[in-house]
Amino acid sequence: MKVLKRAYPVLMKRTGDGYYVEIPDMGTATQGRDVAEAMEMARDAIGIMGIDYQEDGEEIPEPYSVEFSDEGFDVSTLVDIDFLEYKKKLENKAVKKNCTIPYWLNEQAEKEGINFSRVLQEAIANKLGVTLR
Repeated sequence: MKVLKRAYPVLMKRTGDGYYVEIPDMGTATQGRDVAEAMEMARDAIGIMGIDYQEDGEEIPEPYSVEFSDEGFDVSTLVDIDFLEYKKKLENKAVKKNCTIPYWLNEQAEKEGINFSRVLQEAIANKLGVTLR
């Protein structure tokens, strides 16, 4: 993936419990409790939509690729994103998984100070024949 740094227009409207946010170029919307969170959520929405476009073999829309009006909105601003960095961050994000092991194995492993997450990561990487990042 080439470096893709862009700044997209976002429109925010105050609601009873925060801000409603539209991202016209991505055809999506999100929300946040305050302006800072609304901008962060907009960046996430733009990043996820960008990854979806790429995975579908489509071009990511350019900023201002659609016509829109900011009428009726309280804030009109830009949110920047580096799609390459966003994808790296997302790929390295930890996800929680539940697994079940016998009680006696759990007891013994805890006594030995075994890091369950690390052991599971190593076992899965080994099974897949990949190296952990």
